[in-house]
Amino acid sequence: MFVQVAPSILSADFAALGHAVEKLTQSGADLIHIDVMDGRFVPNLTIGPPVIAALRKHTTLPFDVHLMIEDPDRSIDLYRDAGADIITVHAEATLHLQRTLYAIRESGARAGLALSPATPPHILDYVLSDLDMVLIMTVNPGFGGQSFLPSMLHKISAVRKKLSDAGYASVPIEVDGGIHPHTAANCVSAGASVLVSGSYLFESPSMADAISTLRGK
Repeated sequence: MFVQVAPSILSADFAALGHAVEKLTQSGADLIHIDVMDGRFVPNLTIGPPVIAALRKHTTLPFDVHLMIEDPDRSIDLYRDAGADIITVHAEATLHLQRTLYAIRESGARAGLALSPATPPHILDYVLSDLDMVLIMTVNPGFGGQSFLPSMLHKISAVRKKLSDAGYASVPIEVDGGIHPHTAANCVSAGASVLVSGSYLFESPSMADAISTLRGK
């Protein structure tokens, strides 16, 4: 399994986001993970479409945009137009999940579904054919720098089995929260293939070496 690393700019210096994105690109990142928070679905506030659009000119890497916002349907086109390549929503944030995922694909982006720690895997059952990625939160969403929840390893395995049994083995599982070399290895063993990491990468002396280490190389 090829492991991709998606650095989270939530841990970057917000006064120098363009420079951070350029450095991540030069260091070998596969995706740029962008956490969007509205202060309602989660208690934190981050960035929106204008900032994402401004960052778009700093890299050609795909933008992996994680919407932790209420009623994401209203904003899908805004984030796609700003440069999002993958748009991930939470099931709890939308009344009609299948319609939301369909709208993401119709916009031209890939559709992801995020499962918070307390969200059971069976939420996937009726939208498997509408998914391009499953994001399993390995911390509670809202803030960076949290500790990995070991109980999420069982969920990763359960989701990987569900996808494989239903004929969607190619759908990647992304994990986000407390990801460093030890937790990354456990997540990959459980079935994840996209690793979101913030604090570990931005606090490492060499970002390129840290990205390589997460991949297990």
